[in-house]
Amino acid sequence: MGTGNEHSDVLIVGGGPVGALAALKLAGEGRRVTLVEARARDAAIRDARALALSWHSRQQLAAVGAWPAALPCTMIDTVHVSQQGSCGRTVLQREDLALPHLGVVVDYPALVQGLAEVLEAAGVDVRWQCRVESVRSLSHYACVEVSGPEGRELLTCRLAVLAEGGALADSLPGVKRLVHDYRQCAVLAEVATELPQTGVAYERFAADGPFALLPHGQGFMLVWTRGNDDAERLKQMDDEALCRELQQAFGERQGKIVSIGPRASFPLALRQVNRVISGRVALIGNAAQTMHPVAAQGLNLGLRDAIGLAGALRGAADPGDSRALAAYAAARKLDSHAVVGFTHGLIKLFDGHNPLLNSLRGVGMTALDVLPPLRRRFAGHLVFGV
Repeated sequence: MGTGNEHSDVLIVGGGPVGALAALKLAGEGRRVTLVEARARDAAIRDARALALSWHSRQQLAAVGAWPAALPCTMIDTVHVSQQGSCGRTVLQREDLALPHLGVVVDYPALVQGLAEVLEAAGVDVRWQCRVESVRSLSHYACVEVSGPEGRELLTCRLAVLAEGGALADSLPGVKRLVHDYRQCAVLAEVATELPQTGVAYERFAADGPFALLPHGQGFMLVWTRGNDDAERLKQMDDEALCRELQQAFGERQGKIVSIGPRASFPLALRQVNRVISGRVALIGNAAQTMHPVAAQGLNLGLRDAIGLAGALRGAADPGDSRALAAYAAARKLDSHAVVGFTHGLIKLFDGHNPLLNSLRGVGMTALDVLPPLRRRFAGHLVFGV
């Protein structure tokens, strides 16, 4: 095993949007930052997800150069929330918050592929094609063992930040993970409709599971939550039959469902740690929490983690200082717990479609829609966090 030649101020595990944002903000403040990423630098990214980012998230990425002007994306100007079997609905609009747009939809590969050049231009030492085998926190520094093309290597840093899928956090002292398996999958597919999309994102609580239709190019990206067996059925269903099923659940707001593309799916579970710091290790993004995709809050919450961590460390001589990390944990607790509770609560609230529950939920959505101060506050939480 070799020993790293350089000792970093901050070492970040995970080169997705959350890890990259943290690395760019910290490097911009003069920190020596190393980022460890499992994929090869030029590897193709096979991921079918289209990400719905709030306008705040988009602006934060743009501020550190991680949102090039040529990045293909589709604007969200309105969010239309409804449920099948009820006339109640809520409509959120960009005018509610006096913003140019409420958010944007971007393909995950398109966003991530541009990060490599931005990170390297910012002076971040990126270790591509390296996997982290272990993370240990000592009194004055953290040790990160990685394996890559050059074999095993031991890297040291004042602070280690986990921004990956979360497996490493399970080995940290004092960190426990709450896990709730929804026994559901999200089914993704591109959808074309008779009427062109006009910047409206639809969130529909259908009888067989909630779905979103996100504006995506000239059409939409469907994200439909179904039970595991039912999700597999949708994946195998012929296009015409699936169009009919979606049409029945969605209605005629966009005219006829004209076509639907190949389907992909991924399992859904809630995972949240009891604490986001352990010695000289901090957790952000999916390492801290993953959640149901309803309301599209997961990545936005993770990006706010990255912003919050950089803010808490600003001015600290030692990025692993326990007081600065405690400030990060305290600052993120309300937002994290509120958003996770909100998304989990939505799934529970709309799990069941008897007429009385439908009517009560419809009244609630209508009340939110017709009370501008309440609607603006709700929209603000979705865009900026709690």
